[in-house]
Amino acid sequence: MKINITEHEMHRDANLTCAACHSNRVRPKNAARRIGGAIGTFAGAAAGASAALSGAEVGAVIGLVAGPAGAAIGGLAGAILGGLFGASAGCIGGAKVGETIDRTALENLVCLDCGHSFSST
Repeated sequence: MKINITEHEMHRDANLTCAACHSNRVRPKNAARRIGGAIGTFAGAAAGASAALSGAEVGAVIGLVAGPAGAAIGGLAGAILGGLFGASAGCIGGAKVGETIDRTALENLVCLDCGHSFSST
């Protein structure tokens, strides 16, 4: 089962070869990295939502300079930014944890020629 993939998507370590067919056309699967990033995004968004309340308060206070409408807009902007920053921080953290799991615990490489999954360690 030959997998079609572009050259830039292949793993660049020339010493890695498939244990089954000895091809050097291998690429990482990064399953834990993707899952960790998704979980981190949701966890970060939840944490960001609680922090968003503080951000909304700060935004509302700053927006008071422009009157009641400024307070409402400032509060909304603070809440949105708090959620976005939390989600992005969680995604980065989760992806790093997942990357470590991929590298140390999972069969993270797949052969593009025969489809065999294997680990580099």
